[in-house]
Amino acid sequence: MRRLLASLAACCVVLVIACCLVLAAAPLRHATDNLWFAPSVGNATQVVSVVGVGGSSAKMDVWQRSAAGWQPIGVGIPAHIGSAGLAPQAKDNYPATPMGVFTLDYVFGTAPSPGGALRYVQVGPDDWWDEDLSSPTFNSQQRCRKEQCRFDTSASENLDIPQYVHSVVMGVNKARMPGNGSGFFMHATDGGPTAGCVAIDDGTLVQVIRWMRPGALIAIAK
Repeated sequence: MRRLLASLAACCVVLVIACCLVLAAAPLRHATDNLWFAPSVGNATQVVSVVGVGGSSAKMDVWQRSAAGWQPIGVGIPAHIGSAGLAPQAKDNYPATPMGVFTLDYVFGTAPSPGGALRYVQVGPDDWWDEDLSSPTFNSQQRCRKEQCRFDTSASENLDIPQYVHSVVMGVNKARMPGNGSGFFMHATDGGPTAGCVAIDDGTLVQVIRWMRPGALIAIAK
């Protein structure tokens, strides 16, 4: 659901990580000071941490837990969030990124699957995210020709857009309660704020997708 609005430049260095992945990241100094999410993620072993740094900008840290504890996989990755910044609760038609801990359920994209352990759905012009507040399939992915869809496509989002070359579905409003937000993803950036999603460089996103396993979480805070 998340169109992007402005540009942000950032300098990155390359960090080689587990499973032969490479993430664009800042130096690891003081990385272990960033485990703010640890009390909130239960037994999870993979966490993508997103912390706002002002306005619609954020930094992303990627963490793996082993017997030795939490280890940084990539830190200081520049990220874009909602044009209204962060909010404690997701809302429909309000361009803020919700804070909290959410599942990372599956991956979709206009490109072929980049690999990885999460389910992948390749999307095209007949794929939608239903954001029609009156629809029984609100806040879910649907496939239908526009004229045959059983929900209001004008209130929904077609997924065949450049920002969704690769995209990970965030488990926001899993109860699918109208008004509590819909269509929150971690997707490729075009350099500006989103309408509520988290967006990063697509090359880095692909590496994160390949690294993720079922049970991975995203944790978002100020």
